[in-house]
Amino acid sequence: MESFATRLRTAMNARHLRQVDIVRAAQASGVKLGKSHISQYVSGKTTPRADTLRFLADTLQVDEQWLLGHDRGRPGMPAQPKRVPDNPGGRADAPRTPSSQAPAPQTTSPSHEPEGTPMRHFNKSTKLDNVLYDVRGPVVDEAARMEQSGMHVLKLNIGNPAPFGFRTPDEVVYDMSRQLSDTEGYSASKGLFSARKAIMQYAQLKNLPNVGIEDIYTGNGVSELINLSLSALLDNGDEVLVPSPDYPLWTACVNLAGGTAVHYVCDEESEWYPDIDDMRSKITDRTVAIVLINPNNPTGALYPKEVLQQIVDLAREHQLMIFSDEIYDRLVMDGLQHVSIASMAPDLFCVTFSGLSKSHMIAGYRIGWMVLSGNKSIAKDYVEGINMLTNMRICSNVPAQSIVQTALGGHQSVNDYIVPGGRVHDQRDLVYDMLNQIPGITAVKPKAAFYIFPKIDVKRFNIHSDEQFALDLLHDKHILISHGGAFNWHRPDHFRVVYLPRMGMLRETMGEISDFFSYYWQS
Repeated sequence: MESFATRLRTAMNARHLRQVDIVRAAQASGVKLGKSHISQYVSGKTTPRADTLRFLADTLQVDEQWLLGHDRGRPGMPAQPKRVPDNPGGRADAPRTPSSQAPAPQTTSPSHEPEGTPMRHFNKSTKLDNVLYDVRGPVVDEAARMEQSGMHVLKLNIGNPAPFGFRTPDEVVYDMSRQLSDTEGYSASKGLFSARKAIMQYAQLKNLPNVGIEDIYTGNGVSELINLSLSALLDNGDEVLVPSPDYPLWTACVNLAGGTAVHYVCDEESEWYPDIDDMRSKITDRTVAIVLINPNNPTGALYPKEVLQQIVDLAREHQLMIFSDEIYDRLVMDGLQHVSIASMAPDLFCVTFSGLSKSHMIAGYRIGWMVLSGNKSIAKDYVEGINMLTNMRICSNVPAQSIVQTALGGHQSVNDYIVPGGRVHDQRDLVYDMLNQIPGITAVKPKAAFYIFPKIDVKRFNIHSDEQFALDLLHDKHILISHGGAFNWHRPDHFRVVYLPRMGMLRETMGEISDFFSYYWQS
């Protein structure tokens, strides 16, 4: 029988309804249904509760049992589908063509248009229908609204060090100021020679094989380069293995490039390491690459060589490319060492990403890089595509490039943060201990980065929507966290906390979260 997701897409297409139209109809009807929920339904990642199912069936004018995939009950589409109320993007009962759009409110003099002529509406691209980035999504929007009304919100949703008193090393600031007048023009599209040389030497220290200066690309943060590298690779229908939970930009960029993000599970019971068997089961003849986030965001996991070797073996067996996001490679604690997976795969083609945003507390400077390594002979055409897109964006931020050489050389101030007595290390220990003391909350101790991803006993708190949980915490305690669904984790039982605040504030905040869970029951 057809799946719920297939039937849902069929019914939506028959009625010319987009995901945003369903969300707007839900808002008009007082139904709690966010864009992340409908996207998960459409992609087949989850199915709705009974009340949401009834709403969807009513809105789409189909039988509930048919929508669930059962053979009984046919869609029975009437000639004229329901109109979705309050749809500023146009009519839900008509195709997306300018001639069929509903009139918009007059914003100019009536003399500009003949009476009765409908106004053309401009809609976002349908390529964005399956693109989500809820780390900065509806909950963050609500936090912004609260701040605008005069409320203070403690933001533990993103890894932004500066607001919590982490300072850029003085030497870095000094060197940028000295070079600022020399960085007013464009650089080479791949970046400044001095920056790329320093990155190449860093790659050599990490034992990345077969890396020359032409294999180094600078970007406006790693985010830009992830988008660029996937856009250069993927054709429609290509599949990429992405971890769950993931940093959601990876899934979003795969979808935006026309590919399909296939999520392999990371196992909480095994220190959040990738489940290799699950990864293997997800590989098809359309799979072209594996994404690895190590150290991991949002879990803080650090993968040992044994796990990395299994992933290399799998990629080798199926001739897959490896994308390795290593932005937190210098934020590793407990005396452990980060190993770049590319160093273990000289016969494969690997793209490794890193940068200075986190290690040097300069997230706003926007400087990251990617390194091509390994067997480049099998990726010549792909590299041409990367070069084409790199040239099209001209170059990355030149002032930020100018400090890469300084930042990667000499004393690394980040090392002072990640040892006992250092801020990141001790704040990690505090938040881990205090979260695990809350009845109904458990957490795996992070080994790297500055995030923890605790688990909620959903039965204890009647939690059926992690997004609603995040909103309730925000409203009650003015604390902003990211719900697990924002990281493509498909059960409502996790959330991410950033442990960047100083000890006093962090202790107070964990106390507030503990108090919240002492009475919380989701309605």
